[in-house]
Amino acid sequence: MRTPRRVLALAAVGAVALALVGCGDGGSDDASAPGDKKITIYSGRGESLVKPLLERFEKATGITVRVRYGDSAQLAAQLLEEGDRSPADVFLAQDAGALGAVAKAGRFATLPQAQLDKVPAGFRAADGRWVGVTGRSRVLVYHADQVSADQLPTSVLELTDPRWRGKVGIVPTNASFQAFVTALRLQHGEAKAREFLAGLKANEVHIRERNTQIVEDVNDGKLAAGLVNHYYVYEKAQEAGVDVKSLKARLHFFPGGDTGALVNVSGVGVLNRAGSDPDAAALVEFLLGQEAQTYFTTEVSEYPLAAGVSAAPGLPPLGSLAPPKINLNDLDTLAETVELIKSVGLA
Repeated sequence: MRTPRRVLALAAVGAVALALVGCGDGGSDDASAPGDKKITIYSGRGESLVKPLLERFEKATGITVRVRYGDSAQLAAQLLEEGDRSPADVFLAQDAGALGAVAKAGRFATLPQAQLDKVPAGFRAADGRWVGVTGRSRVLVYHADQVSADQLPTSVLELTDPRWRGKVGIVPTNASFQAFVTALRLQHGEAKAREFLAGLKANEVHIRERNTQIVEDVNDGKLAAGLVNHYYVYEKAQEAGVDVKSLKARLHFFPGGDTGALVNVSGVGVLNRAGSDPDAAALVEFLLGQEAQTYFTTEVSEYPLAAGVSAAPGLPPLGSLAPPKINLNDLDTLAETVELIKSVGLA
């Protein structure tokens, strides 16, 4: 039987080598020392989004940042493989599942309570080993002319119904989709999750490589609907220079605590080796501060989790959403989810 570590590492098979990219002077691959004004980040969030923000952090603090960019699941696998040899000080991840996998392996230090208290309890690790930075709701994106309001599903499980045959797109290799499937396993059990995924395949679901492709195809009428995170539609509107209401792609937030309404987080954890490093602590403090929270809200319309910053215009308040009653700390069985998705032939 494969160990969880080996299974998790499957997510990285075929991935290109991850280059260490400096936001400041470039640095080296050598591990930093506490208080030396240098930190190394493994970032599961994209360079185009994160680099400008980290450059602000460098300017404000004088701390040089070295970044290894990659997929959150791949980087989680890499951290587990590297163990104590890893040069990473901080892991910035796209979802709670990747953070949970690393925390479960005992790789994270406990964060200061003052930092944890900046974020509601539901959006941080119960043991204090990671904290959410932004909130991201799962939604159904749909074409306004192809799906009427009375046709919208009340549950994501309805997408296996024949009336949705050949009309829905998913990105099964995406960390957010995998976290959703993990939530499905938790809320409904392994057998029901398998049944749902197999049902999607039998219903001729369309596979895409990126969530942006799904939103693009829905907006162009090539797909009737797709499962994505809420902010991709706002990103599409921003790129097109139009109001989100003018798009044909619309958002449907599943009601009633449905698994399809999972509110996940992007978040951050500090590796054990940097648990007492003031530079790593400064980065976490910065990510939870008003400047960074406003940046994520403005640039990608994700929900701010720290107090004092409002959500993007047009978004329903975070408190008004009806996510499933799932503890994000339990989304750490990423390895089993990856295996399940592969076993039904969706990846």
